[in-house]
Amino acid sequence: MDDRGGSFVAVRRISQGLERGSVYHSSSGKSHHSRFLLIRVAIMCVDLLSEAVAGSAAWLGRGLSCVCAQGRDGDARASFGLTPAQEECMQRLQSRIDVAYDSSIPQHQEALKELWKLAFPEEELHGIVSEQWKEMGWQGKDPSTDFRGGGFISLENLLYFARNFPKSFQDLLQKQVGDRSVWEYPFAVAGINITFMLIQMLDLEAVKPRSIVGETFLRFLSVNETAFDLLYCIAFKLMDQQWLSMRASYMEFNTVMKSTRRQLEREIMVEDITRLEELPSYSLLSQ
Repeated sequence: MDDRGGSFVAVRRISQGLERGSVYHSSSGKSHHSRFLLIRVAIMCVDLLSEAVAGSAAWLGRGLSCVCAQGRDGDARASFGLTPAQEECMQRLQSRIDVAYDSSIPQHQEALKELWKLAFPEEELHGIVSEQWKEMGWQGKDPSTDFRGGGFISLENLLYFARNFPKSFQDLLQKQVGDRSVWEYPFAVAGINITFMLIQMLDLEAVKPRSIVGETFLRFLSVNETAFDLLYCIAFKLMDQQWLSMRASYMEFNTVMKSTRRQLEREIMVEDITRLEELPSYSLLSQ
């Protein structure tokens, strides 16, 4: 994943979005400086937003490492042994993670067009590069500039969500549920944040899982090869629920993501759960 910078502008309700980068917030009225290291070298996060930026309602940052990348002192760091079936599932998922989105590849373009059709079935898309994409919460008129960090799997996650849970997908896209803030998170690039958070939480770029959460997830993956996509849908709905319960605005996006990650980890670690459908938050997808 490339360390590429960009500036992000939050807008009202369905936002223009932020690039695959940290979402920053202010803390105790002090300015902070962020630094981003490639995931394979180190996973870290520093929140950043000055009072001046807060006043102008802008997101600024480099990379998406944000809160999702934070390590936890309680995580086990030793590798767990994998069964042959688990190792094969892990390798297939990692091969998906390694695929970058490439707008020159026809299949990638078609997948992006399909996402539009699923999101706005009654509105014709006028081009693969179009101002219309901002309606979905992309940073600009060319979604490829946001995908370049999240990879093709982040588009696959959005497609899986739209195909399998269309009502929940539309509820989040259109911000149809709950008493929301004036300044909302951007749907599409929030989705890229969630993909990236899950990759880090589950330690999927390691050869073998180095945490109990990652090892437990592999058991789900070995019985359901779409487990990562399903967990993505659960995480997105959970994030939105946390957003509403915390009465959050875009300035609290990092805080909401922290809370979402902690809740997912707790649920994954519950004893006797053998399938993602048994997670308490799975029920959110039927609401």
